[in-house]
Amino acid sequence: MVKKVLKFGGTSVGTTERIQIVAKIIQKERSLGNKIIAIVSAMAGKTNDLIKLSEEITNEFNKRELDVLLSSGEQVTSALLSGALIKLNIKAKSWLNWQIPILTDGDHANSRIITMHVEKINKYLDDGGVSIIPGFQGISKFGDVTTIGRGGSDATAVAVAKIFNADSCEIYTDVDGVFSTDPNKIPVAKKIDSISYDEMLELSSLGAKVMQSSAVQTAMMYDIPLEVRSTFTERKGTKIINKEKIDYTKSVTGVAYSKNDAKITIVGVEDRPGVAANIFEPLSKAQINVDMVIQNISSDQKTTDITFTVKRDDVSKTKQILKDNSKINYKEIIKNDRVAKVSIVGAGMVTTPGVTYKMFRALSDVGINILAISTSEIKLSVIIQENNILQAIKKLHTTFDLD
Repeated sequence: MVKKVLKFGGTSVGTTERIQIVAKIIQKERSLGNKIIAIVSAMAGKTNDLIKLSEEITNEFNKRELDVLLSSGEQVTSALLSGALIKLNIKAKSWLNWQIPILTDGDHANSRIITMHVEKINKYLDDGGVSIIPGFQGISKFGDVTTIGRGGSDATAVAVAKIFNADSCEIYTDVDGVFSTDPNKIPVAKKIDSISYDEMLELSSLGAKVMQSSAVQTAMMYDIPLEVRSTFTERKGTKIINKEKIDYTKSVTGVAYSKNDAKITIVGVEDRPGVAANIFEPLSKAQINVDMVIQNISSDQKTTDITFTVKRDDVSKTKQILKDNSKINYKEIIKNDRVAKVSIVGAGMVTTPGVTYKMFRALSDVGINILAISTSEIKLSVIIQENNILQAIKKLHTTFDLD
């Protein structure tokens, strides 16, 4: 008998009709003799609706109470799915975060799961029941309801798979699996049959919305087999596996993009030891995530220009912190909040020469200027003007034979 964790995202449970489709998927798995723990998200759009309600009260809604409010979306789905299973004569029960409990650590809205009590749920599974657990939430050592960040149901599913020693973890969504790029933007994008944890982690962190990056990272650490598949078709999905099992004949696996980036350049910074630390330390303390960093030293080696990227929402805050920083001297600050990041990802890039050249030549051929560059062993990212994003994705997708 196989123990499976099945996670259903917001679009999969977006209506009561879809919840009944999910119930039939679980019914089929149960008929095969599998033990099932289902993790559910809030119905599509519900979390945003709850945030809007809080904003009608105040834009500075208490964080503890916001966690209580937002966690209610997944609780609703848990009850509805349990009810749909009971209607199919399947023994089922929803378990709220405090009933298990799911123990978390960290701040409200950004907690992480530490452990869960397994005895009650394991006994329920042994007795033939299906356990439904709300994703995205837990309970602190103080007994407060906590949430683990948007998209946190993926993290819950992987944590459950690890803690309950599940044989597999399947992520159900509204697409057939992981694609070479966004199929909504590029219709010729193709489904990837298998992808390494490393590649999936890069794609997730670079803007691919199929899985939360922290969930992929946890699965990679504990070698938990993952599969992304559709709730609405019976086609095989994408398996996310150890890199030792990956075919490296293709240099590039996918093209990812994000449009919420901004580029900031500090012009004429005094070039001396410690200046970079003085610039980025206060940004770190303000919880501003800095991505690409480029430094150009002047010919007289007395000043330097430092360019870096941050999320678009952090631009104003970043500029103010830089202006208030008495430890740095500079001529001016230039911002560009109409940029986008395009990345190619592939484990085969490590052993394939010429990938960098091909990417740069491809963008040059369609007249796209590169504003910043960042590389790793299996990733190459560039910053370009936002209005060139679709053209860049199409060109790179074709250049690396992904159509």
